[in-house]
Amino acid sequence: MERFDRTLTAAAALLIAVLGFLPIANWIPGGPSIPTWGDLLGGWWSGTATVAGIGVVLAVLTRKVNHLPGERLPARLAESYAAQPRLWTTGIALVALAVYLWIARSVFAGKPLLIDEIVQVYQGRIYASGSLTLPVPEYPEFFTSSLMLNMAGKMFSQFPAGAPAMLALGSFANAEWIVDPVFAASSVVLFAALARRIEPRPGIALAATLLFAFAPFVAFMSGSHMNHVTGLTWLLLGMLGLARVMDRHDPRIRDGLMLGLGFGVAATIRPIDAAVFALPAGVWLLVRTLKSGGWHALVAAGLGVATPVAGLLWVNQHTTGAALAFGYTALWGAAHDIGFHISPWGESHTPARGLELLNLYFVRLQSYLFETPFPSLVPAVVGVTLARRLSAFDRYLFTTSGLLLACYWAYWHDGFYIGPRFMIPLAPFLALWSARSWALIRARWPGPLVARTLGLVTLLAIALALGLSVPIQAREYRNGMLTMRWKADAAARSAGVSHALVFVRESWGSQLVARMWAAGVPRNAAEHQYRHSDACAMEQTLDRIERDGLHGPAAVAALLPLLRDSTRLIPSPYTTDPTNRLLPGSTFTPSCLARLRQDREGFTLLLPLLLAGRDDVIYARDMQGRDSLLVQRYPERSLYLLRPPTTAVGAEPVFYPLRRDSLLTAWRAGQ
Repeated sequence: MERFDRTLTAAAALLIAVLGFLPIANWIPGGPSIPTWGDLLGGWWSGTATVAGIGVVLAVLTRKVNHLPGERLPARLAESYAAQPRLWTTGIALVALAVYLWIARSVFAGKPLLIDEIVQVYQGRIYASGSLTLPVPEYPEFFTSSLMLNMAGKMFSQFPAGAPAMLALGSFANAEWIVDPVFAASSVVLFAALARRIEPRPGIALAATLLFAFAPFVAFMSGSHMNHVTGLTWLLLGMLGLARVMDRHDPRIRDGLMLGLGFGVAATIRPIDAAVFALPAGVWLLVRTLKSGGWHALVAAGLGVATPVAGLLWVNQHTTGAALAFGYTALWGAAHDIGFHISPWGESHTPARGLELLNLYFVRLQSYLFETPFPSLVPAVVGVTLARRLSAFDRYLFTTSGLLLACYWAYWHDGFYIGPRFMIPLAPFLALWSARSWALIRARWPGPLVARTLGLVTLLAIALALGLSVPIQAREYRNGMLTMRWKADAAARSAGVSHALVFVRESWGSQLVARMWAAGVPRNAAEHQYRHSDACAMEQTLDRIERDGLHGPAAVAALLPLLRDSTRLIPSPYTTDPTNRLLPGSTFTPSCLARLRQDREGFTLLLPLLLAGRDDVIYARDMQGRDSLLVQRYPERSLYLLRPPTTAVGAEPVFYPLRRDSLLTAWRAGQ
């Protein structure tokens, strides 16, 4: 078994090192790349040289000093933790909760910022209202988003039900921003319990818990509204149940139930992540049961998995119309699923591209995980490399980590937000092996000079991370995505806007996509068409589609000829919208010139306003002449146009009053 363990650890260390320290994405042409590789490499070398050099010099200069101030503190903390682990865990979790809540409010403004977050909060509010869906509005193209479905008269989000259901707990108090920090603090408690059970050395269990709780990647993610946070909580509950089952010759029913319930609820949030962790656990438990008996734990685990999964399938049945049909597949088609095929946006996802994405994830982990001057994966690589024997649970973690990488190798989307978010389930594994690396180095090189050097390097790295890297990262997050942070309800009250219909001026490109939705073009086809078509040619084609009443397949067929020149397209130099495409040599019609002029005047996003409208304000996407449909639908409401006064980054939108007769004149003129 030791030989197997050595093979496993060597393979894992090599994989982490290759993916994390080599610019593989830059070596494969035609796909995603690491444009800042030179800067990253230079930063790693200089950061490592700085902390290592200072650590070595200080250790040598103080080699005749028996004990430096605070040098005995880690041992004393380990003793205290061993004596009162629950008290320590409670304290760490409360401090972590305070940090996560501060990040949620101070850094992310207590608001969902990414489209995934906004749509899931929107769905959570639907659940909190007592419904699974909303009725589709009369003209859904004015109100929907790219991640919302309109099926059989029902409107709902593409995401599995679990995460919006968790956010709904905060919706009851109009405080969804609290949900992820609370679940993240619960993850700290669960990880601490897991670490104590699988790591016999109290000092390492404590260090692993601290690394997990306060790793900047974990902490910043915990202040968001992302479903990765709640998903990780339930995965840790399942892993703790598995560890308890492994520890007992005759496992208890409650341990099996914990195992199953954790992975089962995780499946309602992120099904692939849950499957990665649940299947090896289920196979192990089944084999053990066949060999040694104890069927009660296996049955309890099965019931624990089946109950929440049955709830998920019930929701699917009442939304998409089929228990096994998830929203994202119903919206985007089979191209959304894992596998090497054409993605929903028309790009080919190949094994080479999957390798590029994994490389990007690990290179990003080097910075985002711990924000240390040296690459963040160095401690884990060292720990895994020096390990000799593994426990059964260690082998489980190695197996699930490998399966997770295999799944995201075969997944087409680049999951980057607050770091490589798809890799958040690796945080427990990386925290554990990073904590173990210190003890393994000391065991291999037991001299006092090595121990002191390690201690000083660790202290310097923590100081530089907390004093420099983390504040810089927090400032970048705080100053980003300004459009999503705008407080629409407060601004509307300040402007005296109530009982109003507000048309939100989005970019020309966003209007084109929404018009394709209105014509019955599927989401994936609309995205592909927009990304590979000249904008003005699309404007003219959509005018004809709407004039002739084409819909669905007929509209798709009318748009297809525009793709013939896709290889010649360039980013349009006439608008600040980076997604707008231009065919060189083409001419602009008066309506296209009007759309370009509007883009240069300033545009914003409808998406965050889906969560606004407290003073009886209806926000709708501005769709030019098509707006007449809503003006007639709401004849008693005052009308406004919402857009920023300039295209300057961070310019706040302004409410511009509109007159019905002026609108009619402008629509007739095609403006």
